[in-house]
Amino acid sequence: MKENITVALIYDFDGTLSPGNMQEYDFIPAVGKSNLEFWHEANTLAEEQDADQVLTYMARMLQAAQSKGLSLRREAFRESGRNVQFYNGVEQWFQRINDYGKQRGINILHYVNSSGLKEIIEGTAIAHEFKNIYACSFLYNIDGIAYWPAVAVNYTNKTQFIFKINKGVESVFDTKDVNRFMEESKRPVPFSRMIYFGDGTTDIPCMKLVKNFGGHSIAVYNPEEEQQRNILNDLIRDNRVNHVCPADYSDNSEIDTVVKTIIDKIVMDQRLAELEVAREEI
Repeated sequence: MKENITVALIYDFDGTLSPGNMQEYDFIPAVGKSNLEFWHEANTLAEEQDADQVLTYMARMLQAAQSKGLSLRREAFRESGRNVQFYNGVEQWFQRINDYGKQRGINILHYVNSSGLKEIIEGTAIAHEFKNIYACSFLYNIDGIAYWPAVAVNYTNKTQFIFKINKGVESVFDTKDVNRFMEESKRPVPFSRMIYFGDGTTDIPCMKLVKNFGGHSIAVYNPEEEQQRNILNDLIRDNRVNHVCPADYSDNSEIDTVVKTIIDKIVMDQRLAELEVAREEI
């Protein structure tokens, strides 16, 4: 290959890299709620007000923290992220895949595309592995206290961040460049060089989008819930994803083999494209 090409690995977070929801490791216990109680309150509020479930969970976080006198500073949310746990092999995954790509002339970039809270993700042990974290976040007042949602990421508007990655637009605020026409050949990360990881229905629009544009989508499930594989296999039947794998990111695991094979395919596709160009120049 003439130059390194870029491949983007894009991950949902809750249920994909980490079992459960990130609020359940520290925040929900701190406000004196059970997981069931907190999510029931948030979802009931959404149903009663005909509201977006992401916005209502963010509202309940603010209300619950205020009622208990807990800090609503960004640093407090980040501190909560230190307690988030991961599936087997996640913390070693990024460097191993980066090295595998580098050996083949591939520059690997990792992104998060999540309905979880960006501030919590920023406090996790793997935050430094991501080029960008697209997720929900709060606005902060002059005293640094969260008071209102800044970004709410639900299952449909998640797709906008796929296009931002495609065109190399890092800012959430920027709606100009992401909608500006750009030739496919000039886009930093073509869809065909994307691998999307998700765990359920909230990821289906993104997984199907990436797959339909020539990329690869992988639906993952908790290895302790093997019956979930049969449910997710329907996504393959419905032509929404390419692969279903347990969320075990250790060396030589099923997902490790699938991703490395996809990288090899991208390398070979690039070589074939260069051969075709060379023939045209003769």
